[in-house]
Amino acid sequence: MKAIIIGAGSDLGTHIDGAKFGPNVLIKDIKSTYDGQTVSMIQDPKYIKSRNLSDKRKNEDEIDKFNTKLYGIELDAIQKGYFPITLGGDHSIAVASAIADCDYQEEDMGLIWIDAHTDYNTFDTTITGNIHGLPCAAITGYKCEELRKFSTKGRTIDPRKCVIVGARSIDPKEKENVKYSGVTVFSTEDVKKRGVKEIMDEAFKIAGDKTKCIHVSYDLDVIDPEVAPGVSIPEVNGISEKEAYDILDEVLKHYKEVSSMDIVELNPLRDINRKTEQIALNILATTIAKIEKEKNVNQIKKY
Repeated sequence: MKAIIIGAGSDLGTHIDGAKFGPNVLIKDIKSTYDGQTVSMIQDPKYIKSRNLSDKRKNEDEIDKFNTKLYGIELDAIQKGYFPITLGGDHSIAVASAIADCDYQEEDMGLIWIDAHTDYNTFDTTITGNIHGLPCAAITGYKCEELRKFSTKGRTIDPRKCVIVGARSIDPKEKENVKYSGVTVFSTEDVKKRGVKEIMDEAFKIAGDKTKCIHVSYDLDVIDPEVAPGVSIPEVNGISEKEAYDILDEVLKHYKEVSSMDIVELNPLRDINRKTEQIALNILATTIAKIEKEKNVNQIKKY
């Protein structure tokens, strides 16, 4: 299996602009050492994006159009035997990448969601109307049917096989959604107190229990903004850069169980001295190196 990099340049899921540029920045960076397959798409520049925080369904139709196209690209790549690494863009793009994998597998799969937020709002509970706060709920079948209309098989991931790692910002009503959903949440405090290895071992045990494979979604805002400022919605008191790489190392130790992966929310317009870009690039390069090395394909150096 070879890796394929899929750029999903959309920031329609948030009122903050800039995440749509993240994928192309990373693809441009990585091309100096990686000559494998890449696909890049970006939101329609003619679309007038809503940034109104009172609009509880901001850019819903355009996100559906974008994710419908992305879903087709993802499914085609998986069917051809590629390991898709999807670059966001805001986290709403993960609905397409995760559901495409879920539909292809046709068996139970797990989900590991590495994020400062649980992204478990619904249209009824969201405060901002930013749809990038709903994808984990949508992927695990907790309402949000409108966000997965493109699915050809209507499959979702069992929330009991979903683990959220690094959460530290959860809306009040969202907490109720999480409480009754069955998902497991490990906070940033849990990571720091118990250590990355223990948390990730438990995460893979839960997500991998009686499942065929696991989708991993890595949001850069899990990292402390002092270290990684280039995200749309930064949250203080995040994990360190070392912990961010340690989490990735634990993910890649389980590479045989992981069937697809996202790296999302790089916002070059909010970055400082390209600090977040460099971290994202290291995560991307290390992932490609592991996947392609283990499959005896061309290797790529770590930056």
